[in-house]
Amino acid sequence: MATEPVNIFEYEELARERIEQGHYDFIAGGATDEITIRRTRAVFDSIMLRPRMMVDVADRDLSSTVLGQQISLPLMMDPAGNHSSAHPDAELATARAAGAAGTLMVLSSHASRTLEDVAEVATGPLWFQQYFFKDRGLTLEMAARAEEAGYSAICMTLDAKIKPKRERNIRNDYVGGESPNYAQIELGEHTWKFAADAPAGPSDIRDQGSVWSDLEWFASSIRLPVVVKGIMAGEDGRLSAENGAKGVIVSNHGGRYLDTTPATIEVLPEVVRAVNGNSEVYLDGGIRRGTDIFKAMALGANAVLMGRPLFWGLAVDGENGVKGVIELLRDELDATMGMCGCPTVESISDAMIDTVSPLLSSFPAPPEFR
Repeated sequence: MATEPVNIFEYEELARERIEQGHYDFIAGGATDEITIRRTRAVFDSIMLRPRMMVDVADRDLSSTVLGQQISLPLMMDPAGNHSSAHPDAELATARAAGAAGTLMVLSSHASRTLEDVAEVATGPLWFQQYFFKDRGLTLEMAARAEEAGYSAICMTLDAKIKPKRERNIRNDYVGGESPNYAQIELGEHTWKFAADAPAGPSDIRDQGSVWSDLEWFASSIRLPVVVKGIMAGEDGRLSAENGAKGVIVSNHGGRYLDTTPATIEVLPEVVRAVNGNSEVYLDGGIRRGTDIFKAMALGANAVLMGRPLFWGLAVDGENGVKGVIELLRDELDATMGMCGCPTVESISDAMIDTVSPLLSSFPAPPEFR
């Protein structure tokens, strides 16, 4: 009988026993009724594969590139704050695991370790995630710190301007810790805590008035390439590319900010069409199987990112747990590619998709993108 988890869902079951309830609910939960979270799995499961036979798949190559950087498989680590809630080694363990697996980690600015400390232990590529702050000097300062520490891109989150209603956190009276990335920054009256009863929550220092011209300003003001996260409409994908983004992450923030949005895999084709090759397109939200990665690639993603499973791996076995999560998905993707007749990531196409979610057709693209 297997003693190690054999899939991501089993990792979560074990992690739930080891993570304090308030932290677990913060990680696993979402906005209001959590409809988007629940239906995401059903949407992925409703996309059927169309395997092809008699293709030479003896030597399969899972490697891919993101912004010119080679990674061993098209799976990256999503920016998610406070890894110490799952393991004391926190983001240090995640960075080491990602590097050992030959892939990329996007570090959250709300990490429980400083961006400099994570960069010191990382052996793989790193991107740094941040926001548009009311203080534009702070916005540039954070990007400059990341560049100096060796990060190769800035991931700008666009969908977190407004405090969400997360009912699990309200019931638990949950208050998250402040990140050491902000320890030396004078915030004045602003705070950086995920407090259930805070009037403006983590949006205090974020700029609710940021617009597309601010993205153009930011992209032209720093040397690192900019990736934007939180795109759920074709129009916004096109505008991101037009205003300087080199990468677009199709993301609904894991269903944690706005409920009753489509699953990201449903809007991925619309965004891919709208971007029209002018920016790379990635996807996060609900990646739990190697087949999920394959389906996202077939629908046009350059790579995917995972978030919650990082915490499940950390809780189970720290760095080795994160490695285990990555390797499970690698093995499943490898088998899926072989059985579908795809020897390389580049050979995955929409020809490998047979029946897709009926919800995809029930949310037609705006006329200009049809």
